[in-house]
Amino acid sequence: MPTDMKETIAQAAKTLLLEKKARKLTVKDIVEECRITRQTFYYHFEDIPALFYWMLERDTERILQETKRLESGEARLRCFFVMAINALPYMKKGMQSNYREELERILAQYAQRLFEQICDEEGLYRSCTRFEVKLILRYHSQAIIGLLRHWTEEDTKNLDEIVHVTFRLMTEGISPVS
Repeated sequence: MPTDMKETIAQAAKTLLLEKKARKLTVKDIVEECRITRQTFYYHFEDIPALFYWMLERDTERILQETKRLESGEARLRCFFVMAINALPYMKKGMQSNYREELERILAQYAQRLFEQICDEEGLYRSCTRFEVKLILRYHSQAIIGLLRHWTEEDTKNLDEIVHVTFRLMTEGISPVS
């Protein structure tokens, strides 16, 4: 039951951000949207950033489960991009809310965590120290967030090429000289 209520609360937050275009997301708005008490909200979440953490945690886990079924690293990266693109309308609205800084920090943290898990499972960067791997993955996660932050319809049309080049950058590097 708690997961169902958490889902209900998360859906209410998404509805407020995307459909009702709320600029300032409040607990009051969320509880009114899903017709629950404030006490119910606070039973499940400490505050709105905790709700965002939970939503991203759940989505990260879903992405990991989806990508595990795919055979190639490039296919996994494409799956990540597709899921991120589908979430863009919600994320853009969230970035316009009063929780922008918090949400950006959470996104960066979870993107890096996702890449760390995939990197560990794939055995990438074996010759690097743990510090180097974290730095490399932090760099790549920030780059991909930057790409997504300024994503366009043209980018969607070129998704396969963007994924291919991004995957090459992440796994082989691309030399600036031939």
